[in-house]
Amino acid sequence: MLPIIRNTNLWPRFVDEFFGRDLLSDSFDNRTGISMPAVNIIEGKEDFTIEVATPGLKKDDFKICVENNIMTISSEKEEKQEEKVEHFVRREFTYASFCRTFSLPNTVEVDKIKASHNDGVLSINIPKKEEARVKPPKQISIR
Repeated sequence: MLPIIRNTNLWPRFVDEFFGRDLLSDSFDNRTGISMPAVNIIEGKEDFTIEVATPGLKKDDFKICVENNIMTISSEKEEKQEEKVEHFVRREFTYASFCRTFSLPNTVEVDKIKASHNDGVLSINIPKKEEARVKPPKQISIR
């Protein structure tokens, strides 16, 4: 049974309790020059959707893994650029990577998780188990 949320300010804590905080989120900030992609977690009646903002990356740049109800989304990209001018060669290497982890609740169907990538957004659909889905009100007849 899900807790009742009466105050909208509790939503971030509710999501943290359900999915867990990103294990590395406190380690990265603007001073280090390393940035983590923005993530939206959306709860529907039958599923959860995680959207990760990933401009400039392709679907082949990602790895998504679930082990012991811990989902890891990672990416590692390497770019090499070489410029040759007479007796001079300039090589530049760029590396970009990130790793986000989420604790999945026991109420999801891990075997049915699906992912897609479109217009710089990685979307991961995590279906809920039947017993965790919101059921419509049932009308009980009186005899």
